[in-house]
Amino acid sequence: MRDARLTDDFDPLVKETFTSAHEDYARLRRECPVAHSSAFNGFWSFVRHQDVVDALRQPDLFITSVQNVVPKVAFTGRRPPLHFDPPDHTPYRRALNPFFTDAKMRELEPKVRQVTIELLQPLIESGGGEVCAEFTRKLPGYVFAEFFHLPAELAMAIKETTVVYNQSLQKADDELVKETSLRLYDIARRIIEMRKKNPWDPAEDPTSAMLVARGNDGELLPEPLVLGTIRQMIVVGMIAPSVLVPCMMIHLAEHPELQDQLRSNPALIAAAVEEYLRLYTPYRGFARTAKQDIEVGGRQILANEPIALVYASANRDEDVFENADEFILNRPNIDKHLAFGVGPHRCAGMPLARMMLRVTLEELLKRAQITGLAGEVVMTRWPEWGALSAPVALVPIEQ
Repeated sequence: MRDARLTDDFDPLVKETFTSAHEDYARLRRECPVAHSSAFNGFWSFVRHQDVVDALRQPDLFITSVQNVVPKVAFTGRRPPLHFDPPDHTPYRRALNPFFTDAKMRELEPKVRQVTIELLQPLIESGGGEVCAEFTRKLPGYVFAEFFHLPAELAMAIKETTVVYNQSLQKADDELVKETSLRLYDIARRIIEMRKKNPWDPAEDPTSAMLVARGNDGELLPEPLVLGTIRQMIVVGMIAPSVLVPCMMIHLAEHPELQDQLRSNPALIAAAVEEYLRLYTPYRGFARTAKQDIEVGGRQILANEPIALVYASANRDEDVFENADEFILNRPNIDKHLAFGVGPHRCAGMPLARMMLRVTLEELLKRAQITGLAGEVVMTRWPEWGALSAPVALVPIEQ
């Protein structure tokens, strides 16, 4: 007999438009803030800001080591720190955090700006095009090549493989997910072997730092888990910017007055990035598992049932953000947005993400007017939210 608790409150597999998912999340926040779906073998969703925050701030109760995303796609190995709970995850974060400081971002920014300009210019000169294929899927590969100090050949391998990996997630093709995940492991393995043959100063290179880092027991981190960490960083850092940047461009195309405001006062662009992170949050499937039976929002959730923390919904919760569906520059409580999560698993790479997004807007607005869409926008499906394809029209600005 079917468990009466396990209702079908929404369908995460339905084809979406640019606005439909957020319309459905608004309905769920009103009517069913703790929702259930039978898709992906069944899972719960927390769609209210407070419920998501409560789960993130209780890592002893809501753990990530069972399943860190809905649907479960970790078929090919353990990948710290996301797949580990504190304190097991802590040595990996301790090794990585020094590479995401403001000082490190200032060192990296000139190279990010250079590659951003080089990728944007052909798109602008041709009057626009399909932004995802021609710009946003390329940029993170080059940036991560600089971050990991990789040759161009490996950067391109990362770019091409992550595109296929994301497509396999969108199609829910488990076999292709496994195949491309193993290819990403091969790339991470090559990065490690390259650093073993040509060591860098651990203060300057993240792979070298991971290879000499020590765990809570004082021993070197196990190499299979160092491998998993590098594999994880490649994917997390590649997909989010590729679906968020086109959403920012779509919004700017619809709001030429905002383009003019940011163009005339570039100091506002960092604030615009924060509001875009809130409004167009690219993650909606990060998962936790309750270690014991719990009740949230009047719903009984049993231990070991997966829970999706829907950041994309929480960041438009009307109880927290006034006029939540609107873009409001310098929103007074913007620091409450959850695009990077909170708690021990808050995204380590957020300084890099912010810098990439800011530089992209600075260089785009300096060089072009975004005049509109030039075709149909195709949206991602779970676990990301954003544009998979976004043709835009651009008019060059005389320099």
